[in-house]
Amino acid sequence: MRAFKHSILMILPLLVLWSSTLGAQNKEADFSMVPGTVIRHEAASSGVFVGAPGLVIAPGGTYYASLNFTSIQGGDRGTVHRTAVYSSSDRGVSWVLESEIDHQRWSTIFYHRDALYLMGVYRAFGDAIIRKSTDGGKTWTEPKDGGSGLLAKGRYHCAPVPVVIHQGRIWRAMEDALQGREFRAFMMSAPVDADLLKADSWTMSEKLDFDRDWCEGDMEGWLEGNAVITPDRGMVDFLRCGVSGGRHSIAARIHIDEEGRTASFDPEKDFIRFPGAAKKFTIRFDTVSRKYWSLVNWIQPGDIKYLESAKAGRIRNSLALVSSPDLEHWIVERTVLYHPDILDHAFQYVDWQFDGPDLVAVSRTAYEDGLGGADNYHNANFITFHRIAAFRNSID
Repeated sequence: MRAFKHSILMILPLLVLWSSTLGAQNKEADFSMVPGTVIRHEAASSGVFVGAPGLVIAPGGTYYASLNFTSIQGGDRGTVHRTAVYSSSDRGVSWVLESEIDHQRWSTIFYHRDALYLMGVYRAFGDAIIRKSTDGGKTWTEPKDGGSGLLAKGRYHCAPVPVVIHQGRIWRAMEDALQGREFRAFMMSAPVDADLLKADSWTMSEKLDFDRDWCEGDMEGWLEGNAVITPDRGMVDFLRCGVSGGRHSIAARIHIDEEGRTASFDPEKDFIRFPGAAKKFTIRFDTVSRKYWSLVNWIQPGDIKYLESAKAGRIRNSLALVSSPDLEHWIVERTVLYHPDILDHAFQYVDWQFDGPDLVAVSRTAYEDGLGGADNYHNANFITFHRIAAFRNSID
């Protein structure tokens, strides 16, 4: 009898777990509360999460969105290194899966000279690569060597950040990490008429380390930089910064020479107050308003209290539209998306484009889905599309 009771006690937890899993499986997905248009959903129970959304509008008006998958299963950064590409022919109302590509991660999708490109890394902290598609994202080249898209072997890091044309060159910011997450910032550039799949077309600038003594000893790192053309027609790498001590609005500006070879940073002048600087952002210049714009995870005044228990980089429940006339003085124009919970909700890693009077964006979104919601704020379950109509109009 004692052995029988012991067996029952051993089985009961398994029955509870099985019952709980079965209940989760029997739930129905419900996206009715999710803001925007859902491009991709992965239930938290799958162990796979979606991230790194990118967006480009082709000359014919077709939207292309890219995203990648990751997993907490199998180690530090997961074992899934795959990117999906979607298209929309109705300005973001509906989306069609064009392809899924193995061994592509953290990529910028962009259009250049009648072709789509994906520029990122082969795997998390892997080789720097680029792929090309001439059929609307359905098929892609393979980066096998220095002549077909393998740009540099090493331990590289990046995000879906802007690719810009300036002074006859195409520019894109990157980082490398010799070990751990100690990122060195640099810029890659190539002549606009070069074969972008050839490694020798690209120039790498100097790679700059950060100094932990900066910001009164609170500097923790920089990453996910933006190639931005300055008002005086220079090129800078405008970077997200991690700064401890409760400071959450400090970005860094690295100056790159016109040939893309040298890089310089002055800690006395090149830290910029920037709302949401502790999280990834995209900056673009608008020729209509003559302003720089971004969508950022600004920590609202009512949420400052969370800094007592969470780092600024982990508070992503608010998405705000910000602008600047000069890259130095930034104002919050309006809140675009908000949820009061910081643990399981987020609108993060937003990439976006101008679309006439509107601004269109894609977000890595953690939100309710009828299946238990996201694993947490970071491990998102949605990629969503959003339109901010008449974004240049101020709101009283």
